[in-house]
Amino acid sequence: MKLLEVQDIDTYYGASHILHSLSVAVGDGEIQCILGRNGAGKTTLLRSIIGLTPPRSGKIFFKGEDITRMRVNKRSRLGIGYVPQGREIFPDITVMDNLRLGLVARHDGVRRVPDEIFDVFPMLKPLLERKGGLLSGGEQQQLAIARALVASPELLLLDEPTEGIQPSIVEEIERIIKRVHREKKLTILLVEQKLDFAKRVSQEFTIMLKGRVARESNITSLTDDVVREYLTI
Repeated sequence: MKLLEVQDIDTYYGASHILHSLSVAVGDGEIQCILGRNGAGKTTLLRSIIGLTPPRSGKIFFKGEDITRMRVNKRSRLGIGYVPQGREIFPDITVMDNLRLGLVARHDGVRRVPDEIFDVFPMLKPLLERKGGLLSGGEQQQLAIARALVASPELLLLDEPTEGIQPSIVEEIERIIKRVHREKKLTILLVEQKLDFAKRVSQEFTIMLKGRVARESNITSLTDDVVREYLTI
């Protein structure tokens, strides 16, 4: 079953045509990685799915429902979580208050941050009263992912979760992604530049080129020849 289906979407920024009749499908319980050179439209694809940059044409289906014109907050409550590039945590409120914001998107009425969040993100527990802006980049990235998971999504969109993060934290983020996928059967669509990381966490890949799908296959097919053809600058 395809949890997410993006069908022939065209997305623009103003007059700039970014995505051209682009189609992507993500199976239930799958981790799929979106790859491509800078400017390929990867972030625009995620923003189209979550509703921040809606496509002008085409359709987006989630759990079989047409969400193409649905508001962002309703998509969140339907079960789509989003961690944008740059994390976008709130720097002037505490870590706990950042986490509580994730509760707004829950559809089950839960109004406290689940204890299991701190099992997955133990480093956040001693930082709960610290303001988000005082955290390191790696801590902020973990907070951003944790906040998205507080909402208990069925699909998690991650935009370059390892960007600007030191290697030890990259390993921790890899562990987190694998754990929530395994334990929650969470479906994950991530944009990533680090190919080794993508190969370790993903099952499928899609390569974008100038707003179009250039290649898609099982991650085992991401050979050096494919990398040279589509990803090497």
